[in-house]
Amino acid sequence: MLISDKWKVLILRDLLNGTLRFSELRRSVGNVSQKVLTSNLRQMERDGLVHREVYPEVPPRVEYSLTEVGESLRPIIDAMKTWGNHYRNEHEF
Repeated sequence: MLISDKWKVLILRDLLNGTLRFSELRRSVGNVSQKVLTSNLRQMERDGLVHREVYPEVPPRVEYSLTEVGESLRPIIDAMKTWGNHYRNEHEF
């Protein structure tokens, strides 16, 4: 249930490469609305997968990174990527 939403998997994929600001994450994830991205990030933060760091600047700078628990999903995300690449190659997408 923690990564059952397609956006959550994409967020994890992108945060595996390092810390991102909200706007960077929104661009990298793809065609996701601000509301949906915010909702997913809040759920992932509540579930202990994502860390949200707010810097006291004007305008506020907010960065997202994976927690240790979020980082522990790396082998699963990598396995899904490998499987997807193999499937795509076999079915010529």
